[in-house]
Amino acid sequence: MKGSYPVGQRGSSKESDIRLQGLRDNPTAQVLIIGGGINGIATFRDLALQGVSVVLVEREDFCSGASAASSHMIHGGVRYLENGEFRLVKESLQERNRLLASAPHYVKPLQTTMPIFTLFSGLLSAPLRILRHTQGKPQERGAVLIKVGLTLYDFFGRNGGRMPRHEFFGRKKSLKLFPELNKKVAFTATYYDAAMESPERLALDTLKDGLATGSHARAANYLSAVGMKDGGVVLRDSLTGQEFSFKAEVIINTSGPWTDLTNKTLGRSTSYMAGTKGSHIVLDNPELLAACDSREIFFENEDGRIVLMYPILGRVLVGTSDIPHDMSEPAVCTEEEVDYFFDLVKYIFPDINVDRSQIVFRYSGVRPLPKSDDLLPGFVSRDYRIVKTSDEADIPWLSLVGGKWTTFRALGEHMSSEALKLLGIKRTVSTTDMAIGGGKNFPISKASQLEWAEENGGELETDRTLQLLNRYGTLASEVIDFVHAANKDENLLHSSDYSKAEIQFLVEREHVVHLSDIVHRRTSLAFTGKVNKQLLVELSEIVGAELGWSSDQKAQEVQGIQLESVSPV
Repeated sequence: MKGSYPVGQRGSSKESDIRLQGLRDNPTAQVLIIGGGINGIATFRDLALQGVSVVLVEREDFCSGASAASSHMIHGGVRYLENGEFRLVKESLQERNRLLASAPHYVKPLQTTMPIFTLFSGLLSAPLRILRHTQGKPQERGAVLIKVGLTLYDFFGRNGGRMPRHEFFGRKKSLKLFPELNKKVAFTATYYDAAMESPERLALDTLKDGLATGSHARAANYLSAVGMKDGGVVLRDSLTGQEFSFKAEVIINTSGPWTDLTNKTLGRSTSYMAGTKGSHIVLDNPELLAACDSREIFFENEDGRIVLMYPILGRVLVGTSDIPHDMSEPAVCTEEEVDYFFDLVKYIFPDINVDRSQIVFRYSGVRPLPKSDDLLPGFVSRDYRIVKTSDEADIPWLSLVGGKWTTFRALGEHMSSEALKLLGIKRTVSTTDMAIGGGKNFPISKASQLEWAEENGGELETDRTLQLLNRYGTLASEVIDFVHAANKDENLLHSSDYSKAEIQFLVEREHVVHLSDIVHRRTSLAFTGKVNKQLLVELSEIVGAELGWSSDQKAQEVQGIQLESVSPV
C-alpha cells in the first residue's frame, strides 16, 4: 500500500494553531535547533537541562529521517579500528556502556558472531590504511586481523563495562554451534555489543527528558526552517503552510545528511556532507531466525561491505548497503540491494531459503557522513565535528557534520557545550550517568520486573503490565494510569499487540500529527509487517477522533501510508 499527497494538505488548521501557538506567541529563544533527529534531540535535552531557553524544530516527524534508518545497533565499530579511528571507537564503547546503564529498557547486550573464511586476508592492507589514512584495496578480513581488532575492542571497552571478552572457535566447534553455517567456515569470533529494538522510542524518551525541564524548552515537529528574514529564521507550518519568524542568539543545524541543503535554504553555501545510502530488509523467516541463535551474525564481504543479520521482534533484520547518494533524490531500497542481501545470506547459511515473499518491511536512509572525495564509502570516517560560522547579522551558527546513534549523548553534550560558550553560560548538569526516560529505576531482572508489575499494574493482567513495562520502561506507569482512566484496555480489533486506549495515549502525549507517526515510529506495527488496510482504517478512526479529522482527512491519512519507509527529501 503506497500513496502520496502534498504535505500542506493534511491535518487540521485548528490542531495546528493549538500545536504551535506557544511558539507564535513567544518567537524567541537563546538557542534554535534545526533538525529533530537523535543528535538534535540529544542537544536539545542537554541544553534544556542547563536551563537554557531552547527550541527544537523538525520539518517532518521527530526521528523520521536518517535516525529512523539505522541498523538498530549500539556499537563501538570494530571495523573502524582498521581505519585508525581509535578516538571514535573508544568514545563509542564508553557510550555503549553508558547507554546499557542509562537506557536499559531499550538498549540491551547483544551477542555477535563473525563467520571467518580466511586466516591472513587483509593483514597487510589494514596497517597501511592506519598509517597513511588511505583506503587501500577492499577485501574480506581474515582471522588474524579480526583477532587483533577484537583484542583492541576489548581493551577500549573495558572501562565501565560488564561485557565478556571475545572468543574464537575453530571450524569444528563453529559448525557444532551453528549447524546451518557455510561448511567452508574456518573460524568464528564472538563478542558482545548492544542493540535497540525501538530507536524511535529511545529518541522520544530523550525528547521528553528535555521537555520535562520546564517551559524554557519547546519542540515542534512538522515545522520547517525555510529562509531568513530581518535576522530571524522563517518557520513554515507543514500542516497549513503558514509562516512566522523566529529569532535566537545561537542557531544549531543538526539536520544530518541534509545539513548543506538546510544551510543553503537559510542563505549560506556549504559543502560539508557526502552521505551514503544504507538499506535494510526485515524478513519473516523462522528458519533464519533460529539459525541466528538469538545473536547478530556480522559478516564482511570481499568488497568491504558489511552485512548483518539480527533477530528483532520475532523477525530478522538484514542489511546494510553503503552507496554514495544524491540528497536531492529519495533514498529507496532497490531490488539490486535486495538481491545483494539475499546472496550474502545464502553465502552464510547456504541451506536456508530466502525470497521476496518473506520481506515484511524494507527501508533506506542516508548516513550523515563528511565529504571525502578520495575514499570509498566504507572507509569514510563515522566521526563527527562541529563547524562554527556566523550569518550576516553575526548570529553564531553551529553545523553538525557526521554523528552516529551510539554517540548521541556525548555528541549532544559536545554541541551543547559549544553553544554554552557562545552564550557565556556555565554547564551545571552532566548527563554522563543520567537515566533516559523510562530507563530511570528500570528493573533489570525478571523477578524485579514481576515485582514492579504487581506494584504498578493495578487491575491490568501481569502479562499486559510487563508488556507495557518492556515497551515504555518505567514510563509505562503513565500509560497504565491513562488506561485505568479510560476504564478499559481492549485490544485493537485488527491487532492484539496494542489497545485502543494505548493508541489514544500515544496520540495525546507524544506529538502525533499523522497516522504514519503511529504506524512507523510510536509503534512497531509497520516494522514487523503487521499493518494491513483494516488496521489502518481502525487506527485512523482512533487518531482522527483525537485530532479532529474529517472523513476525508482520515481517508487521506490511510492512503498516504507507505509501508516501505523512505527517507524524505
